[in-house]
Amino acid sequence: MKTYLTAATAAIAGLSIAGSAAATEWNVSVWGKRRAFTEHVEKLAELVSEKTDGAFTMNISYGGLSKNKENLDGISIGAFEMAQFCAGYHRDKNPSITVLELPFLGVANLEEEVAVSHAVYAHPAVQKDLARWNAKLLMTSPMPQYNIVGTGEPRDELAEFKDMRVRATGGIGKAFSAVGAVPTSVTATEAYNAMESGVVDTVAFAQHAHLSFGTINKADWWTANLNPGTVNCPVVVNTDAYDALSDEERAALDSSIDEAIAHYLANYGELLTKWDSVLEEKGVQKVEISDDQLAEFRKVAADPIREQWIADMTAQGLPAQELYDLVQKTLADVRAGS
Repeated sequence: MKTYLTAATAAIAGLSIAGSAAATEWNVSVWGKRRAFTEHVEKLAELVSEKTDGAFTMNISYGGLSKNKENLDGISIGAFEMAQFCAGYHRDKNPSITVLELPFLGVANLEEEVAVSHAVYAHPAVQKDLARWNAKLLMTSPMPQYNIVGTGEPRDELAEFKDMRVRATGGIGKAFSAVGAVPTSVTATEAYNAMESGVVDTVAFAQHAHLSFGTINKADWWTANLNPGTVNCPVVVNTDAYDALSDEERAALDSSIDEAIAHYLANYGELLTKWDSVLEEKGVQKVEISDDQLAEFRKVAADPIREQWIADMTAQGLPAQELYDLVQKTLADVRAGS
């Protein structure tokens, strides 16, 4: 949205201007509270304001503009200019990026997650998919592999996952279904209450979310190495709002993305290094799944779910195999140092 600083208001602020100067103010819809998951959005707003001497600012709202499952809808109608959402919240609205939520993709760290996400976001079919919602993909919100916290006796064998009620979305939910668990896709903000009330026995999150949403406080145990996959959560902007930026404003925004991501990675890295001490402090037992159980999980969940995804997405007219191959090629390129 464009706002205008008049000579009168400028004088009150102690500024001297001739006539009026246009200022750009964007509303940004995220949810929960400020945490590792939103640090790149916060950094982006800071950088853009600095580079434009305060002429382009972002108001970041934590749940005040929209529900998290409705952020893409809000972007589509221009209710706000920028938003964060997760693909698994509405798979039918963003089928192309669900390739990044397939279980056991083999992504080893946050840097690789950034690389594969941005490679997929740049694919023409993916951009066309999101354009249906008047959305331009700006950057990812990289998260490590999910793991579960649970109550009661630790579950360290696949047989014990049968009938386990787990909060899990997207491909992770499908992976748990493949071994007999019962996934439910309550939102992140609802996860603690679902755990407290017994609606779910376990919750699958990345580390920051277990901290931010309090599920770690209800946990008796944590799977340290299950690593079934992660959720992909892009930051998008309304295409009309992006196109309406001046050249200088657009340059300030675009040139700040890499630095915002770098800030996010550094901040998240600090959280990961202290994770073991958090578990110890809260008395949460660390559970290691054996190699043979992990291999069985991959056998049951990875190949069948991937092949079904490729078949389903191809039937919808998406270049599904090409997108999956792009993920694998990007991983290979990153590891080769190219």
